Amino acid sequence: MEGKRGINVDNLDPTFLFTWKGTRHEDEAKYHSHDYLEMAFVLSGVGRYKIENHIYSVKEGDLIVFNPGVRHQALLDPEAETSTTEFFVGFSDIQFPEYPDNVLPMPEGEFMLHTQGELRQKIFKICSSMEAEKAISRPGKYFMLKSYLMQLLLLVIREQSDFDTLQGSYIFESTNKKYVVEQIINYFEDHYNEKISLDQIAANMYLSPFYVSKIFKSETGDTPIRHLINIRLEKARELLEKGYKGSIQEVAAMVGYDDAYHFSKLFKRYYGITPTQAKRK
Repeated sequence: MEGKRGINVDNLDPTFLFTWKGTRHEDEAKYHSHDYLEMAFVLSGVGRYKIENHIYSVKEGDLIVFNPGVRHQALLDPEAETSTTEFFVGFSDIQFPEYPDNVLPMPEGEFMLHTQGELRQKIFKICSSMEAEKAISRPGKYFMLKSYLMQLLLLVIREQSDFDTLQGSYIFESTNKKYVVEQIINYFEDHYNEKISLDQIAANMYLSPFYVSKIFKSETGDTPIRHLINIRLEKARELLEKGYKGSIQEVAAMVGYDDAYHFSKLFKRYYGITPTQAKRK
């Protein structure tokens, strides 16, 4: 069987290497990469990852894929009440058409899937089953762990293969893609000061989050969340440069951020100055 995007799973025969489960109490010591594949599933809590010089926030239900050579480092989130508990699995010897050996294709070159609903529950169950199998010494242990790994890989592949297919096997044409993206951008412009998530947008449009992210980036060159951040920070900068008299906390709230510290970090990353400096300027 060959799925969409040329991901052929007829010969899926990975070599299982290891699993590990743990709760993070400090930053990972080294910024590093592997010559094998590694997947991390966040079972609970909130944390961060430095991946290829970018900082990503992660939370329960996020699945992060580290292909060979991808530099990464797990970090604590100083603002989180609970650090992450994660389940790791290492493997090698996979091959998909049009991709290098041992590379698991991910949406638009990103590194993670934000799972929810049934998919999240299935991955939780697989992680639990692998942890239980690892804890015992019974005949066929390696092959049981390998079978669970194959289930996990197939779930990730199917999630990506489903992005084109809507109810009734309908596939969006280019003009409809543009319409969807325009609707999303209009929504951002009108509601940037509210709590917005990709899952919420996708559900409102009866699409999968992966599909929404895929077509948005194909039409704009950016992800939906980064586009939203651009809008919010531009609105904040306009407020500050026009001499708004309120506090930075109030400015943050006006553009959709509850956390003024997080808002300030984003602002400085984008503009090279703090909100307070922008206000004085």
